[in-house]
Amino acid sequence: MIKRLLFYFLLILLGILLYQNPNFKTISAGIAILLFGMIMLEEGFKVFTKGPLQNILKSATNKLYKSITTGAMVTALIQSSSLVSVITISFISAGLISLAGGLGLIFGANIGTTATAWLVAGFGLKVKISALALPMLVFGIIFSFQKKVSLKGIGNVLAGLGFFFLGIHYMKEGFDVFKEYIDLSQYAVPGFFGVVVYTGLGIVITTILQSSSATLALILTALAAGQIEYENALALAIGANVGTTITAVLGAIGSNSAGKRLALAHFIFNMVTGLVAIVFIYPLAKLVNNASDFLHIANTNYTLKLALFHTIFNIVGVILMIPFIKKLERILLRFYKERSDKDIDEPKYLNPAVLQFPGAAISALIKESKFLYQNSVFEIVTHALNIHREDVKSDKKLKTVIQDSQTDFHTNVEDLYYTKVKSIYSEIIRYASTVQSTLTLNNKQNKAITDIKIANRKMVETIKDARELNKNITYALSQGNDYLTKEYDSYRKKLVKVLRVIYLFRKEEDAIVYEEKLKDLKKEAKANIKHSNKSIDKLIRKNLITAEMASSLFNDYANVSDMIKKLIEVAELLYGKKDSLFEDNGYD
Repeated sequence: MIKRLLFYFLLILLGILLYQNPNFKTISAGIAILLFGMIMLEEGFKVFTKGPLQNILKSATNKLYKSITTGAMVTALIQSSSLVSVITISFISAGLISLAGGLGLIFGANIGTTATAWLVAGFGLKVKISALALPMLVFGIIFSFQKKVSLKGIGNVLAGLGFFFLGIHYMKEGFDVFKEYIDLSQYAVPGFFGVVVYTGLGIVITTILQSSSATLALILTALAAGQIEYENALALAIGANVGTTITAVLGAIGSNSAGKRLALAHFIFNMVTGLVAIVFIYPLAKLVNNASDFLHIANTNYTLKLALFHTIFNIVGVILMIPFIKKLERILLRFYKERSDKDIDEPKYLNPAVLQFPGAAISALIKESKFLYQNSVFEIVTHALNIHREDVKSDKKLKTVIQDSQTDFHTNVEDLYYTKVKSIYSEIIRYASTVQSTLTLNNKQNKAITDIKIANRKMVETIKDARELNKNITYALSQGNDYLTKEYDSYRKKLVKVLRVIYLFRKEEDAIVYEEKLKDLKKEAKANIKHSNKSIDKLIRKNLITAEMASSLFNDYANVSDMIKKLIEVAELLYGKKDSLFEDNGYD
């Protein structure tokens, strides 16, 4: 509510400023065009995140220096630290990388964002970039209308760069015109007090623009036009770095634990870096002057010196934080624990932040579905059979397992379904439907999500079948009829055999052997559904069981065969189609 009111207030304020001072509109238009260009750049690079980019980020986190370097290089290339952050959150959520590896990528991304300052200071303000921007826009728009996804992505990147450069051009022109009426440099605040004031102003501007890169472009163009003093520009750059964490924190409010941890780490890093830069701003400014002399940067070239300052204090921040990464990881894991203390189980991997990336979203759905089967469905079905899970996983003979499991577990399948399955199942279906309705998917990705939805539906159906079977097993134990018990023991043995083969199959040790066994068991289950159970007929004829007992046995005979069929189909969909599910998603 507060965020919405602030947004409306800023819109009204912007309208008043544009009305009162028409010269301000050129700067505002430049900022708007630049921001739009950055959005198009991000959209363009999303096309290429399905495979190579995600593989690069995933494989570069086993060593800290690799993750920092990769985070910096990728961010410098794609000009979007938020894109790198979202992919990193998705990897951590899906358990593909450690939190420490993710922290390295984020710290590196902060260094990578300094590339914007170098691009603007070293190129954007030296060349008549409007002449370069227009051809980029022309070719970018032509490519963006193509049907081929890769061409569309290239088009968005070119158009994004075109708008980015055009925005800088308008901002530069705007400040030049603006100076004829108001010279903002007259309001410069000298000394350390000025550093604090302008740092705060940098935080406010970045919070409004939602982009530290856009803020830096604004600062550099204002500095080039002589509208702000160099010392105040340094403080504004520090504020821009701190302000970008506000966006990350707001974005992580609705995220899962992984998203909150990474946002908090980003906040801590930028706050520490900002405080160090403020306290040591004068020694850092002196270091910049010495480095400028070494790099042959003119003493009056304040825009390049600002870009150098921005890079140095971000690198200093990373160097300061490296020794504390492991400690920071422990604190974050302790501070944001997985929500396992609630009565109702909740999704573990379905992170809203990754919904804009097909590969990451599909990976999250697969992980969540497997987690649901392994930690809930497997437990509920085995306990409904009055069997311990460890007995299913063991190498005990099935006959021995059944003989040793004659005690009623008093399992309430209904309660277990509502506490351990229903909420997660509902979220999986909602998440999958959102992905299919909002993202552009290829046929393989679309089929993968459909398979995931089918697998989850069959898991729920199996639990409902297990509920009915559990009632009749409990009834059989209470009757003290050895013949009835023997029949239900044969049913339990069939199901335990399937559960064991699935367990061995999903472990991926000799998976091909167990895949063949599952196919045979599935054929057998289909055949059983079509044929009557002659042993039950024999028991009725000899009056060894009552008509009520026979009715339960006949119903459960078909029920068990159906459960076997569904369990095997779930295993095939989740564990037997790895290539089709993971290919083209960056998770092979």
